[in-house]
Amino acid sequence: MGNAQLLSIHVHPVKAFRGLSPREAVVEPWGLAGDRRWALIDDGGKVVTQRQQPRLATAVAELLPGDGVRLSAPGLEPLTVDVPPPISTTTVEIFRDKVEGVLAGAAAHTWCSAFLGADVRLVHMDNPATRRAVDPEFALPGETVTFADGYPLLLTGAASLDALNSLIARNAHADEGPLPMNRFRPNVVVSGTDAWAEDGWSRIVIGEVGFRVAKPCGRCVVTTTDQETAGRGKEPLYTLGRHRRIDGKLIFGQNLVPLDRGTIRVGDPVTVLA
Repeated sequence: MGNAQLLSIHVHPVKAFRGLSPREAVVEPWGLAGDRRWALIDDGGKVVTQRQQPRLATAVAELLPGDGVRLSAPGLEPLTVDVPPPISTTTVEIFRDKVEGVLAGAAAHTWCSAFLGADVRLVHMDNPATRRAVDPEFALPGETVTFADGYPLLLTGAASLDALNSLIARNAHADEGPLPMNRFRPNVVVSGTDAWAEDGWSRIVIGEVGFRVAKPCGRCVVTTTDQETAGRGKEPLYTLGRHRRIDGKLIFGQNLVPLDRGTIRVGDPVTVLA
């Protein structure tokens, strides 16, 4: 465990779009700077993800100075979207939470709707310090999150993916493997550990930034979506269901809550405190 280190960092400026892989990232109380501050909503205000629209995997959002984004996708001209002024907000429904978001301009709605062939709008979370609390069952008072599924960061282990791919290779859908880590859409990937070591962690330090391990991550159909083509298969849910079913959930990865602000960098040591 002495050689554990940060293998890669992943930031998803627009929820459900393809992620970016910077060499370093600023850690804020609600997650990595720029991660999932934007999301798409349908005409009822519900967040749209790859669960409903797998082709979102083929769209890219590049972070711009000032937290704007440059959107690009197959068949469309790229579009630059500035952060909208928080003059008024709209209610956004994300799983069981209802939070306020600020609608982007009309050009963004036109672009996103054209890409999906559905009426969707792009929203920005203007103040993640106050907009959405982490699930109180697993949170400490005052902890907040952006438009991520439920927690500020998701950690996965490279050795755990290797172990999972070994199991997939012996299963009925072996032709689907090996799977890349982007199926699991993590924020931080750790190398130099044993497979599934992260299951036993409760507090870690990456570089100089501390994190609380809140709970294991239960996986959904998004993990079966090829992040290059948007095609879907049976894995990894088939194999997770046979080997990683814990408390009724199919587990891969751990949800983190930052304990400090700071910057993490690829290659940083990862220290397990508890």
